[in-house]
Amino acid sequence: MHSPHRKRPGPRMDPIHPAPCLPQAKWSPGPGDQGWPMMCQVLKESQKCTRRKNLPKARAMDFITSTAILPLLFGCLGVFGLFRLLQWVRGKAYLRNAVVVITGATSGLGKECAKVFYAAGAKLVLCGRNSGALEELIRELTASHATKVQTYKPYLVTFDLTDPGAIVAAAAEILQCFGYVDILVNNAGISYRGTIMDTTVDVDKRVMETNYFGPVALTKALLPSMIKRRQGHIVAISSIQGKISIPFRSAYAASKHATQAFFDCLRAEMEQYEIEVTVISPGYIHTNLSVNAITADGSRYGVMDTTTAQGRSPVEVAHDVLAAVGKKKKDVILADLLPSLAIYLRTLAPGLFFSLMASRARKERKSKNS
Repeated sequence: MHSPHRKRPGPRMDPIHPAPCLPQAKWSPGPGDQGWPMMCQVLKESQKCTRRKNLPKARAMDFITSTAILPLLFGCLGVFGLFRLLQWVRGKAYLRNAVVVITGATSGLGKECAKVFYAAGAKLVLCGRNSGALEELIRELTASHATKVQTYKPYLVTFDLTDPGAIVAAAAEILQCFGYVDILVNNAGISYRGTIMDTTVDVDKRVMETNYFGPVALTKALLPSMIKRRQGHIVAISSIQGKISIPFRSAYAASKHATQAFFDCLRAEMEQYEIEVTVISPGYIHTNLSVNAITADGSRYGVMDTTTAQGRSPVEVAHDVLAAVGKKKKDVILADLLPSLAIYLRTLAPGLFFSLMASRARKERKSKNS
């Protein structure tokens, strides 16, 4: 018996489609459906006609797309080229007639920088310890007629960067040359080769005085005149070793790390006075830097390292320095691929970097003992 309150079962429900599942009937054309095939044929013909009408539009769009990419690409390249040209023109104008002080101008990179800045029309004040070498450089510059811009006979100022008293007097003499300084290129420096345990503290101090304290003192002596004019540009020639350290270069690397840090701080503090600060970090340059390096006991190293001998030409690096100054760049790395990668490796994979440096130390120690 069925309970009077029990509901009768309703139609079966599809779990996916909630509508009741009704019996499916197979359709077949009836007497009134003879026109259905004709309607389908008309629909197909209409679709074909629509496609034919849209075909020219599609072809036109393809043509426009394919032909527009090339002009757009050339347009972007043209804008980029124009931007670079404007940068080059502004850099040339920035350097022309600018009073540029270059330390360590008697040889190497400093000497080549003197040549390229002179050719750019700068008013040079060349500094160094060897007055004879400076006078010879001035004769070489003034005898050259390779430049098309107006040039000025350079001044020379002789002093030792390790002598604080001489630096103060030299700064006053530098300002007397043209009355002001636009660009100071702190290029002078000394290299070092030796083990930490064998190196005396006096040698560490000597390297720091030449590479760090000397440039800092000269910069501080010339900054007040720049601040007063709210115009100036300080350039520090540092090194890749101001960003990474390699074995048997401890004093040199320490001095360049200090240089990088000081001038980074200076850049931030001088922004309010509109004074530019550029730190340039070259890799190996084919100069006598390693030959003139000092050793653990303070004696002259006297050897051209293989890496230095295979380094970049100082002429090429000098042109890069000129371009960086003209573009007012903040921090520039002028090195080959491997030294540049080492900087990122030091940051991203320090453990691997330290292992590589330890391996390098073992190899150098083994080669010296053999």
